[in-house]
Amino acid sequence: MAIALWIVQGLLGLIFVITGSFKFFQSKEKVIASGGAWAADFAPGIIKTIAGTELICGILVVIPRLLGHGHRITFIAAAGIVLIMAGAIYTHIRRKEYQHAAINAVFLLMALFVAYAARPGSL
Repeated sequence: MAIALWIVQGLLGLIFVITGSFKFFQSKEKVIASGGAWAADFAPGIIKTIAGTELICGILVVIPRLLGHGHRITFIAAAGIVLIMAGAIYTHIRRKEYQHAAINAVFLLMALFVAYAARPGSL
């Protein structure tokens, strides 16, 4: 179980640091042009907020466990990813982008696994 948790945490952290960084440091137009058609529905400030949250959660889902403490922070970060992915799934279903919604559902399940494993009192 511990190895599976490390693998899922590492993947989740890597994915969200990369995608969050990309969206945070690019303009709305570049995000849309690179396949993020969903961004057309949001103001640039909202896109930056989503991206910043993804970036921070991606870091915090891994770092506390690497340091050997701060499991509550890992739980909160994973819960944050769950909320972001729930919103992403809603947005993609509303836009009839079902393939993107399915991919985000996988990320949501990964984040739920990490949140469950890192819940207060479990580690």
